[in-house]
Amino acid sequence: MRRGETVVVATKNAGKVREFAHAFGKLGMEVVSMFDYPDLPDVVEDGVTFAENARKKAREVAEALGMPVLADDSGLEVAALGGDPGVYSARYSGEGATDARNNEKLLRELARVSNGGESAERLSDGTKLLSEARFVCTLALYDPATGTFTESEGYVSGSIMESPRGESGFGYDPLFWVNSESKGMAEMTKEEKQAIGHRGRALADLLQKLEV
Repeated sequence: MRRGETVVVATKNAGKVREFAHAFGKLGMEVVSMFDYPDLPDVVEDGVTFAENARKKAREVAEALGMPVLADDSGLEVAALGGDPGVYSARYSGEGATDARNNEKLLRELARVSNGGESAERLSDGTKLLSEARFVCTLALYDPATGTFTESEGYVSGSIMESPRGESGFGYDPLFWVNSESKGMAEMTKEEKQAIGHRGRALADLLQKLEV
């Protein structure tokens, strides 16, 4: 990837498209996504790990388009739920899942295992932190001309709050408290999230491997 090039990202998640466009835009690159290729079939994400899903999406879309494609798979791992929702993060609440429904299910599941949460850690304003958690992102760039992958990973640790806060972000961001920043993920600017977020860290690692 070079300055001035177009980067194809295998996603139909508008929030992810915005984050990638913001990151690559600073490098003078334009991002296009599956919104720009509506005739391509959806890739079935049936891998058991984030890496498997990212590789599958990158390879299938790259071979269909005949050009390098970047794909990510990312999600939330919650300690109190044994690592769930994990690779099922985007579809946690079932068919027709939305961010709101996924967040509602997450809070229900944590309430089910918390035994009341009397001993839960609290923020300075009294908000309960229900469980330790982390966001995970795996990126895979596949070049069909060479049949090779370039891959990277990124993580950010935090906790799940009992109620949402912040107006930015997407997915589980409103419930995610970033311990190192003493701030909710959805309270961060794009620049702040890019600097410490799981996707931003994975992308920085990928660009270093590509020497961009």
